[in-house]
Amino acid sequence: MAITRQKKEEVVAKVSEIAKKAKTLVFANFKGLTVAEATEMRKALRAEDIGYTVAKKSLIRRGLEEAKFQGTAPKLEGEIALAWAPTDLSADNTKSDELAPARELAVFVKKFGEHLAFAGGVFGGKFVGKEEITSIAAIPGLDSLRAQFVQLINSPLQRFAMVLNARAEQNK
Repeated sequence: MAITRQKKEEVVAKVSEIAKKAKTLVFANFKGLTVAEATEMRKALRAEDIGYTVAKKSLIRRGLEEAKFQGTAPKLEGEIALAWAPTDLSADNTKSDELAPARELAVFVKKFGEHLAFAGGVFGGKFVGKEEITSIAAIPGLDSLRAQFVQLINSPLQRFAMVLNARAEQNK
């Protein structure tokens, strides 16, 4: 079913607005995804405060042209959806970060395999390909990174305390 010119203009305006405000955009190819799988994914993304929308490729391209990102846009094939990070990453919105759309979508890429795949995206104001988005998705969340850092700092102190304790046990 064809959509009207007015509806197309609304979609282009929405994509343009998303592109201007979003920190990260992820393009996902969702060919063959069932309604139940899409609903499950949308619900999980919404819980993490990640936007998700589907639009025609030509309308996505038009909306992205206005944002003037660096580099060349990745080739978009099949049915394409956009996932994006929230624009407000203030103290009130601590659930999400710039990497969240790629990381959260990666969970479903693994889960739904052949029906969902990365198609590229925008990160740091530049177009990135499928491989870059996949590697960005592999970066752990901010809370995990902080925990790893604390463990790294704590490890030598903990080992030193264990050595002192063992030495004290020997001297008893």
